[in-house]
Amino acid sequence: MGIVFRQQKEFNMKRSSGILLHFTSLPSRFGVGDIGPAAYEFADFLAEAGQRFWQVLPITPTSSKLCNSPYSGFSAFAASPLLISPEIMVDYGLLTEEEIKEFVLPDSDKADFDAAAHAKEKLLRMAFSRVANGLLNDPVFSQFIWDNMHWVNDFALFTALKQDFNGDSWTKWPEDIRERTEDGMRYWGEFLAREILFVKFSQWIFFRQWGQLRDHLAEIGVELIGDIPIYVTHDSSDVWANRKIFKLDENGESWCVAGVPPDYFSKKGQLWGNPVYDWVVLEQEGFGWWISRLKHNLGLYNWARLDHFRGFSAYWEIPAEAQSAIDGYWVPAPGHKLFERLSCEEGCLRIIAEDLGHITPDVAYLKDRFQLPGMNILQFSFGSDIGICGDALHNHRRNSVVYTGTHDNNTNRGWFNQDADEISRKNMLSYLGHDWIDESKISWELIRLLMSSVGCLCIFQAQDLLNLGGEARMNVPGEANGNWGWKLMPGQLTPLIRERLGEMTEIFGRTSRID
Repeated sequence: MGIVFRQQKEFNMKRSSGILLHFTSLPSRFGVGDIGPAAYEFADFLAEAGQRFWQVLPITPTSSKLCNSPYSGFSAFAASPLLISPEIMVDYGLLTEEEIKEFVLPDSDKADFDAAAHAKEKLLRMAFSRVANGLLNDPVFSQFIWDNMHWVNDFALFTALKQDFNGDSWTKWPEDIRERTEDGMRYWGEFLAREILFVKFSQWIFFRQWGQLRDHLAEIGVELIGDIPIYVTHDSSDVWANRKIFKLDENGESWCVAGVPPDYFSKKGQLWGNPVYDWVVLEQEGFGWWISRLKHNLGLYNWARLDHFRGFSAYWEIPAEAQSAIDGYWVPAPGHKLFERLSCEEGCLRIIAEDLGHITPDVAYLKDRFQLPGMNILQFSFGSDIGICGDALHNHRRNSVVYTGTHDNNTNRGWFNQDADEISRKNMLSYLGHDWIDESKISWELIRLLMSSVGCLCIFQAQDLLNLGGEARMNVPGEANGNWGWKLMPGQLTPLIRERLGEMTEIFGRTSRID
């Protein structure tokens, strides 16, 4: 007998809008934005401008070795210590204002991940030293560990081991712990007990601060949209602890990897290199790991954007020895069975399907069957096929989240000056009813255009509110270096911008202003 799942309710929220801005891009005294005072200020800006949604990128822990990409994390469940606020640790009585002042850096519009990592680790270890001896007797800490038992123990041991082995990949660790033998797990768990406790402490502090921010957002009527990458990094606690659900050889190495075929972003496709799932094993186990991951994220956010949604219908598998993504092939995936089971447990799925790229009827059917909102990108719409292009404003659907561009796109101004070809620029001007336009007005013209979409929710990059050029782009897909570093400067989002955005939001019936 098949699974009987609860019918997914249609995406039926109030017509609304929001801003895409990752936490690391917030102003900060410590090199990288976090969930401290600047996060509260930005949340208040959103509410005062009539915005209902704040969309962020993945919050999982990463490092400079992974190019600081939020899509390349050491865990699918843990959070990055870089996002912990020293100021709020002062409020907790764990640090003093004088202590955190030693790590204050000059304001900059570029994130300094290395300096931030140094500062946050020093401060967290200072705070940990003051509470470590009594931590295991703290009932609140103990409850956190109990509630997150399905990931936090593996992640803490994995992180402690990586430090002890100088950052080596888990496939290079001693056999007893690489293979997670009973004796190996016991020995290394005891040997690294204090470091394991420190990692758990850091996660506890983050999620304590996260809960406070979520409470504030709920009070002012702003909802969070998170981001769930479909794949995880090979050198992660998830792969080390769950080898059988990935396509790995006897040594733990991937024998095939993930990517995408040629598309808008890359003529040769993208060779991501992540291990791909063994969906046969996952299905046999009732999709336990995936259900746990999705429920974890749906608990963190009001809505979650599921990255590379098409991979749940069929995914692009590439032999590990291949030199480019062109050598890949399509493999079917059991997305229907996964979402049926999730629907049984969650009911209405608060998931936004990132259905960009090579979309086939089977992907559209999977999305529509569960009535998940898809995505449209306005920057993609001005080519020679503008009349029939699904991203074109006149072809948008109500059950959609529409963007001028995402973190993978250039800014509006950068797109017009650098990426758009002659046909796209000409069609954009015709669509706006202009023969010519000053480039200083392009960004807000596209924002205004998107506001008029029938799509229920429209999202803009914060950079576009400032009409910034390509220098403020967040990510260039396929390029490993130079991404993720853009950062707001204090005071850049002025009262004038807030008022302009608020007025436009009201005119197009998207306001969620609380009077």
